[in-house]
Amino acid sequence: MENNNYIYVKKSKSTALLLCLIGFLGVAGLHRIYTGHIISGIIYLLTGGLFGIGTIIDLLYIILGFFYDKFDQPLV
Repeated sequence: MENNNYIYVKKSKSTALLLCLIGFLGVAGLHRIYTGHIISGIIYLLTGGLFGIGTIIDLLYIILGFFYDKFDQPLV
C-alpha cells in the first residue's frame, strides 16, 4: 500500500516569467529549476539557455500558458 502524503505547491507563472527573463542576463535555467525540471535547468545553466534559443522558446511557452511544472500542472 502506497502512502502519497506530500504537499503540492502550485508554481507562479509570474515568478517563472521573471526567472526566465533573468536568463537573458546570463543566468539561464532558473525558471526550469523553480518548476522542478532540475536536470534541464542545469543543462540550461551550462549552455546559456541552449544558446538562448531554449530560453526564447520557454519564454513564449510561459506567456502562452503551455509551460508546466514537473507534475504536469499548469503555472498559476
